[in-house]
Formats: sequence, structure tokens, C-alpha cells
Amino acid sequence: MADFFQLNPGEILTLAEKAGYEPSGHCMALNSLENRVFDLRLEDGSHIISKFYRPGRWNRTQILEEHKFLQDLKEEEIPVCSPILFQDGESLSLFQEKIFYSFWPRVGGRSPDELSPENLKIIGRLLARIHNVGQSQPFKHRITLNSKTYGTDPLENLLQGEWIPSSCRKEYLETTNRILDLFQESIKSVPLHRIHGDCHKGNLLFGKEGWFFVDFDDCLQGPAVQDFWMLLSKGQEGLEERESILSGYREFRDFEDSWFDLIEILRAMRFVHYSAWIANRFHSDPSFPTAFPHFAGTDYWEKETLELKEQYNLILNLSGKKNFFSVTESIPEDKELTNRDFFWDLED
Repeated sequence: MADFFQLNPGEILTLAEKAGYEPSGHCMALNSLENRVFDLRLEDGSHIISKFYRPGRWNRTQILEEHKFLQDLKEEEIPVCSPILFQDGESLSLFQEKIFYSFWPRVGGRSPDELSPENLKIIGRLLARIHNVGQSQPFKHRITLNSKTYGTDPLENLLQGEWIPSSCRKEYLETTNRILDLFQESIKSVPLHRIHGDCHKGNLLFGKEGWFFVDFDDCLQGPAVQDFWMLLSKGQEGLEERESILSGYREFRDFEDSWFDLIEILRAMRFVHYSAWIANRFHSDPSFPTAFPHFAGTDYWEKETLELKEQYNLILNLSGKKNFFSVTESIPEDKELTNRDFFWDLED
């Protein structure tokens, strides 16, 4: 792993030259905690992006499945950013026999602060088209979003690492297991297919040609609603946004209202999954203690436990209603959203 953290511009520029590019010498690291990503300027003034995948997270077959999904989407003229092929026709190569890397076009655009009803409708259409392609064939090697991959496995990692203090361990464990029981019940009749998996506003850009999606690093088999909820606000505003995005989505694809019952359960599972993601890298990656200085403290975990319990109670309060975003009893709007609600691998 040391080589992964110590990638230097000389090595990166040499790899670009071997791939047939003519780099000018400009090599700028971009903000990413999960992978190592660099902007390279070429002699003709154009730019490419080099992406080095964190060793041990995805294997070659899994990364190539991500690339294949992107290619499938591109063939259907869906606006996504897909990797550039090497001279041998492959989209992935290997550095020092242990670090996978790829080259990507640099795309210009900005992430939205707010999404208007019309923009949400457009995004809904694009998501439906992504999911239509996603349903055409399954992932065979990438993970499936289920209670094991997004619940029991992350929880076990936290327990084995002794991250959760004894003062709140029992409550954290019991609350998580109750949430996973609710997930198991709610997911039974929900179809799973290839999805983006981490569809928040930071992975949605608006450029010269309109909206497009980036960073499919977390793509997996999962329910369509996983690609909805991180784009939606809470409370009455979220209800209105949901109707806008659905109006576009349903032009291309069906979506059952009952699938929204998963939103707050998925949000709760993300609490646990996010903490496990930090824990798995905290001692091995020098950037993580800096990015998450309070993670190893008791205060962090007591707050996490309290918020997890509040989320569980919210799920119980909303269960049995037609939708989680109810007009008569909407989700509280005063609770501040944090990076955990949206982002995985971007530094502040």
C-alpha cells in the first residue's frame, strides 16, 4: 500500500507516455480519499485524468464490470464519463503488479447546489435510461446491496476492530440489527439491477451539453431507489422533489411508490457502512486520521449511536404510511445533513 500513497508525478507521467500520450509535465492531484486521481496536461493543451484504484478494494474483474457498464450506457447515448481504451483495446492496466489504473477524459461541469423541478425531471429521465440499461444484464462479480454487504459485514468489521466503545456498543449493535431486520422485510419484492450506487449531487455535473453522471466506482446490483434518495431533500421539499424526478423517470420506466419505503432504511444502513469505510482505512491510510480526527473518540460513537437510534425511531414512525415523505407527517427538516449522508470519498 505504501506505493499507492506515494505515487509521484514522474511515475504517472511515464505511464502516460507508455500509453501513447505526450504529457507536458503538468500533473495535479485531485481530491479523492478512496482512489488516487490526477489531472495531466498534454503537449497539445488538452487534459486527461489518470485514476489509480485503491489496492484490495476491487479486483480486476470487478473494475472491468464497472467499465463495461459505462460502455453499455455510452452506447445508448446516456451522458456518462467512460474510460479511454489503451492501445491494446483494454480499459485497465497494472502498475508495479499491484495497482490498477486507467485513463479518462477530463470533463468540465459543475455540481448543483439546488435542483429545479425541471432539472429533476431531466435527471429522472436519465436515471430511468441508466436503469433500463442496468436491467439488461446483471453484474456477476460486483457486490449486491443487501443486509450482508451494507449491514452485517460493516458491523462485524467495526466490532472486530473494537471501534465502538463499551458505553454504546450494545445499543449500536441492537439498533443496527433491528434496522437490518426492517430492510430484509422491505426489500423482498423490490427488483435489483445494475445501478450507479452513489448517486449524489457531487457525482452529477452540468456542462456545455447538459447533465451527466460521473464516478461509478460504487456501482452494484441494487434497488432503483438507491439512486434517488441522495438527490432528494427531507420534509415537504423532498416530497415535491420526488414528484418532479418521478415524472421524468416514469416517461421511460415504471417505479412503484412503495419502493420509497426503503429510503430511510437505506440512509440508516449508510451510517454503519460509512463508519466501517472509515475504520477500514483509518490506520492504513495517513490521510484518514486527518480527514476524520474525531473518529476514534468516544464522543463520535455516542453521537453515532444516538443518531442511529433516532433514525430507527423515524423509520418506525413512518412505517405503514403510503410513502416515507408524507405530507401530514414529513421527515424533520431541521436536522443538518452531513457528508455521511452524501459523500464517500471527497475531501472537504
